[in-house]
Amino acid sequence: MRDDDILILRGDEIASILAGQESKVIEAVRLAYVTHRAGDSSLPHSSFLRFPGNDTNRIIALPAYLGGDFRAAGIKWIASFPGNLDKGLDRASAVVILNSTETGRPRALLEGSIISARRTAASAALAAKTLHADEEVARVSLLGCGVINFEIVRFLQILFPRIKSLTVFDIDSKRAGQFKQRCQDAFAELEVSVAKDVNAALRSSPLISIATTAIEPHIFDLSPCAAGSTILHISLRDLSPEAILSSDNIVDDIDHVCRAKTSVHLASELAGTRSFIRCTLADILTGATTPRETESRVAVFSPFGLGVLDLAVSMLVYDLGIKQNRGTIIKSFLPDGPAPHTGGKES
Repeated sequence: MRDDDILILRGDEIASILAGQESKVIEAVRLAYVTHRAGDSSLPHSSFLRFPGNDTNRIIALPAYLGGDFRAAGIKWIASFPGNLDKGLDRASAVVILNSTETGRPRALLEGSIISARRTAASAALAAKTLHADEEVARVSLLGCGVINFEIVRFLQILFPRIKSLTVFDIDSKRAGQFKQRCQDAFAELEVSVAKDVNAALRSSPLISIATTAIEPHIFDLSPCAAGSTILHISLRDLSPEAILSSDNIVDDIDHVCRAKTSVHLASELAGTRSFIRCTLADILTGATTPRETESRVAVFSPFGLGVLDLAVSMLVYDLGIKQNRGTIIKSFLPDGPAPHTGGKES
């Protein structure tokens, strides 16, 4: 590719490129966390575009730079419109733009929703394995029956091959039934049951993934959870501040997660401190601290979702796409040569 060309990869091409690549995605996410912890990254706060009179829909910009072996820069522009589900559409849609770190020029435009879902699932599975390092997990509970939890099941099975059963719950019982059928079709070896309520789901498994469209806390009590359970709090706003404060809290980035009215943010406002956050996942990955505070306390992993993860997985997709001759290259996407100098001020 020339410097003024741009590679476009569609969603179906990215799905094909990433098929069977779960282990590589997990490793890319792990390296991204470690590189970010080492300070070889630039990660401005995400920017939320909201709409007047609408607290549900949003479009988020996640710009980032990731150094190390990645040397990647770019941005994910992701929309979350929960009402799409009632229209038969996916909740999320996204694009990722990759830029050259030498010239700043855009070099790739990637469909982003698959990348976003896979990096989120890989992050969740990596956290589960890190916090359950010496445990064989056979049962998993899922609160929220959407794309993210489906991908989390896929990635959990890579790191926990002894998983035998899933318990699922959704406030929409029809969606829960459809999710059960989808899991049975995709993962024939798994037994799948639908819980009658949230507490039943919390009780049924030592590993719980919460990925809903909730915009405010609705789970106030974690006492149904077995001692030593781990909660992957992917959707960030389901647990009450009190529930957060009662737990062993691990996050991806303390500064990023303590904003935008996440449960951790609300807990920091209630407590007047962030000291209840024990560490980041990267602290554990690098051996700077232990996986669990105690064996009996419920551990909660609350990842804000860092743009460096999108870059890591996008670079994996980009490199594999080039090697496999996938996608469409738009020749001379950028203007030829330098723009003429007019002598006026730049606008």
